[in-house]
Amino acid sequence: MAKRPVFLPVGQKDHLVDEILCEFQWNPGFSASQKKKNVVALHESARRKGLSPILEVSTKSEDKLGQRLSAFSLRIDTPEGEISIESAYQGSKMFQAGGPYIDLYGKDSRSAKQDERLRASGQLLGFRFFGQDWPLIPKTAFYDWLYLTALQPHQVFLARLFQYKGFTDIEFNPEKSINCQARTCAILVSLLKLNLLDEALSSQEHFINVVMRDSLRQPHSVELRQASLL
Repeated sequence: MAKRPVFLPVGQKDHLVDEILCEFQWNPGFSASQKKKNVVALHESARRKGLSPILEVSTKSEDKLGQRLSAFSLRIDTPEGEISIESAYQGSKMFQAGGPYIDLYGKDSRSAKQDERLRASGQLLGFRFFGQDWPLIPKTAFYDWLYLTALQPHQVFLARLFQYKGFTDIEFNPEKSINCQARTCAILVSLLKLNLLDEALSSQEHFINVVMRDSLRQPHSVELRQASLL
C-alpha cells in the first residue's frame, strides 16, 4: 500500500491549500502504464473520500491539461528566452561548493534534473534567478513563484482548473520531496478565487507574504522544517 496527497484549493487568504493523504494499492514498476494504474488507484481512493473530480498534474496524466501543466513541459519567459520550469529551478540552485549552474537553463528538463553537480556541490543555500536571490524559507516559495509566473498570462485558459476538486502528482513522494506541481496548482486556484494572483506576483516580498503560512504548515515536511530552523 502507498499513501499520496491530494491537494485541495481552500481559497482563504491565510490558508490556501489543504492536503489529504489517500491510501491505495501501489503498482510497482517504472513503465508509464504502471504509473497510470497508480493514478487511477489514487483517484479512486480520493473519490471514496468524496474528492472528485481530481486532475493529475504530470506527464502521466490522461488529461492534456494535466500534461501541459507538468513542470517538465511548462515554460517561463526569461531575458534569454523560454526555458522549462524544471530547468529554471535546477539551474538556479546555489550550493556551498558551487552554483548556480545557469548552463542548465539550456538543457531539457530531465537532463537538468539529473545533472551530477546538483548532488556533488554540498549543502543547498538558496536560489539565484537572473540576479534575484531567493531564500530556502518559505520552503516552496521559489518553485511556486516560477510556476505561477509562467501561468499568469493564461488566466482565462486556467479557469478550467476550477472544475476540479483537487490535484495530484503521482511522481511526488512526500517522504522525499517538498515541491509539487499539483500543490502549486491548488495555490493557483485559491489565488484566482481570491483575485490575488496578480498582486501576489507583483513583487518577491508580496509573494513570500502570501505563501508563507501554507509553506510552513506542510504536514509532510514537519521534520525537514524543524531541521531547517535549528
